[in-house]
Amino acid sequence: MEKIVNIDNISDYNAACNHKTLHPLVSVINFSNANPRDWGDVESIRFEYGLYTIFLKDVKCGDIQYGRHFYDYQAGTLVFFEPGQVATFINPKMVYQPVGLGLLFHPDLLRGTTLGKTIQDYKFFSYQTNEALHLSDDERQIILDCLTKIEFELKQPIDKHSKKLITSNIELFLNYCERFYDRQFITRDVAHKGILEKFEDLLNNYFASDKPQTVGLPSVAYCAEELHLSANYFGDLIKKETGQSAKEYIQNKTINVAKNKVFEGDKTVNEIAYELGFKYPQHFTRLFKQRVGISPNEYKHLN
Repeated sequence: MEKIVNIDNISDYNAACNHKTLHPLVSVINFSNANPRDWGDVESIRFEYGLYTIFLKDVKCGDIQYGRHFYDYQAGTLVFFEPGQVATFINPKMVYQPVGLGLLFHPDLLRGTTLGKTIQDYKFFSYQTNEALHLSDDERQIILDCLTKIEFELKQPIDKHSKKLITSNIELFLNYCERFYDRQFITRDVAHKGILEKFEDLLNNYFASDKPQTVGLPSVAYCAEELHLSANYFGDLIKKETGQSAKEYIQNKTINVAKNKVFEGDKTVNEIAYELGFKYPQHFTRLFKQRVGISPNEYKHLN
């Protein structure tokens, strides 16, 4: 049996965590003040998010599933959810005390603000749950300082400056998260290079199979799914490692395979295009010329 919990109202969530509501659209919560959790005999709890929700986990309290994947989270991990997302918590069937902090804010808080125009640029909200942000001690302190500033502002009487100051501090918090994600890309370089190698192998195997003819050209979404990553995280990773977008990397690989096929025999441009997965040969010719500077036939005769 599965229990469904909607997280879409600040006041209701505060009440469930023994936390006073200081603002109807935003809250900073210390989960140590919440009552111990006991979900009974249910197999899992399905959380449906209607708020932007960020948890600083200080204890692992069970497995969290998002889609087909699980969180690889631990103490000191920041996890992000945005409105419309669903996460399933596998019930450990034991009483536990929540520990950590949470920042929750309603989309209505952002209406008419600078952050409202840029919130979609923070791609980590759509990262899969096994791509959480792992903080160093110094980074953790910065995050705590940001949350303290937001909480300080929430405790002030609401006036004409409140919305701007609160959203500005949330924006500062998210900008630090973005910086720390960039650091994570660099410090986890070995693992990422492994992903790059797997990406290259994936493309090699793809073009060596009949998938181009049956499925078409490999897409960024397909490659990310095969590598068990979200498309956004995968795209950011490839960009950091290669300087190219994932789409550009796939296109360059396609052209390299095409160059080899040009010399394989007497195949026409149309035949090569279809073998590579292009629906229309003219699209292949256009891409080849963009990347190489000359048409496939000119390239063959030139070489």
